[in-house]
Amino acid sequence: MTTGSSPTRTSTSGTAGADGISTFKGEERALRADRLGTGGLLLSVLAATAPLMVVAGVMPTTFAVMGIVGQPLLFVILGVVLVLFGIGYAEMSRHVHNAGAFYAYISRGLGGTAGAAASLVALVAYNALQVGIYGIFGFEVAGLFATYAEIEIAWWIPALAAVAVVGALGWLKIDVNARVLGVLLLIELALVVIFDVAAVADPGPQGLSLAAFDPGTLSGAGVGTALCFCIAAFTGFEQAPVYAEETSRPHILVPRVMFLAVGFVAVFFALSSWALTVATGPDHIVGTAQKQSAGLLFFLTESRLGGTFTDVLHVLFVTGMFAALLSFHNVVARYAFAMGREGLLPRAFGRTRGASGAPGTGSLLQTVVSGVIVIAFAIADDKPAGDPTEPVLHLFTWFGNVGALGVILLMATASLSVVVFFARRGAAGAQAWRLVTSTLAGLALLVIAGYTVKDFDVLVGTGPGSALRWVLPGIIAAAAVAGAVLGLVLRSRAPETHARIGLGNEAFQLDKAAGKRP
Repeated sequence: MTTGSSPTRTSTSGTAGADGISTFKGEERALRADRLGTGGLLLSVLAATAPLMVVAGVMPTTFAVMGIVGQPLLFVILGVVLVLFGIGYAEMSRHVHNAGAFYAYISRGLGGTAGAAASLVALVAYNALQVGIYGIFGFEVAGLFATYAEIEIAWWIPALAAVAVVGALGWLKIDVNARVLGVLLLIELALVVIFDVAAVADPGPQGLSLAAFDPGTLSGAGVGTALCFCIAAFTGFEQAPVYAEETSRPHILVPRVMFLAVGFVAVFFALSSWALTVATGPDHIVGTAQKQSAGLLFFLTESRLGGTFTDVLHVLFVTGMFAALLSFHNVVARYAFAMGREGLLPRAFGRTRGASGAPGTGSLLQTVVSGVIVIAFAIADDKPAGDPTEPVLHLFTWFGNVGALGVILLMATASLSVVVFFARRGAAGAQAWRLVTSTLAGLALLVIAGYTVKDFDVLVGTGPGSALRWVLPGIIAAAAVAGAVLGLVLRSRAPETHARIGLGNEAFQLDKAAGKRP
């Protein structure tokens, strides 16, 4: 949609142009409905959490760096916080069906300017989360080639290959991606569960100890930073509303999937991190994690389940990351689509491909951004193949934590927006308990965001005097400021466009009813 123009009128006829973009008037402005059911949506959302990457990467890092034995309890606590967040968030999803999700909700509650700011934060945050995974993905694939094929390749070769493959799949319809994500995810979950059972069946020297769930273990300076690590593991469950336009009953399916996802993730991660403490013994988990680092899970499976199982786990570690890359790619493409449709990005981003109904231009944007960043880090790489230091792990830690900070702030702002949205509609009384849960969740998320910024040097592995501790979170601040400026400009120069921020396809349906033409 061009600035200040009326939306495209919906029509029931049209063709696909030579560029593959649908020329359906109106339908090119809407994602194809009825594409996803509960199963497909749940698998797409859960894939973004990359459970094996969390169990093999995030959990050992949290044990080793933070020294917090009670990590399983942190997952339970965060699960409660995110359920509180989800209560209001899910209720908003019944009223707002927009691929822009976060920024659409924020627009409805706090206005178009706040929504414009949130849109750029979301676009930057989810791009960062995906780009960060390319770094560790490339390193792990290079490691597999070195171990099993005795071929030394640079990390950026498989990383760029993944950029191309993910981009191609993103250009196709979501049905294909959902099947790919589902198969990879189910196998991945099964292997982690097998390890959990094996750890319980063959515990360490302290037996089936529940010490990791003792509140007394949550003490010391590392608790706040451990919260940052652990909440990043949940990232993905909040993506369900992004697909609302592509379901037949979004008011039912989106809340259902969101609560299933956050509940499953909280229980799964709590039990899996507890299994790690059982396998080593709570008194030894920190020391063992510091010694084994990201190899902790594979070290423990080697002795209990054998070399073949561990080899398969290494492969699934890579495929799990690939599934997360696909999932984040789809979300970024849909945010770009929603923003293009509403005038926050050029008009071309607000069209879908005629052949598949996928947001092709948004998919292409994400592919180009990922490729450019990976190439930049590859040029900066002066380490030999197989060396995981700079810049491959910096790509993962820097961008991963920037993205996590952005999502935490979006959730906190969305919680405030829920309260304002229902209060302005005169529904504060009827929705009182949801407003209370949203307020509590918003306050908790702001506290976590504060710890994230405060301890960003620890999160990204820089010294306290490094400028990166402020530059990296400053990326999110810059995105928010740029978005707010865009919103103010639209309010001044294109008030009609500004008024439609967050309305999504509803605006085009209203135009259809009114018989407006572009």
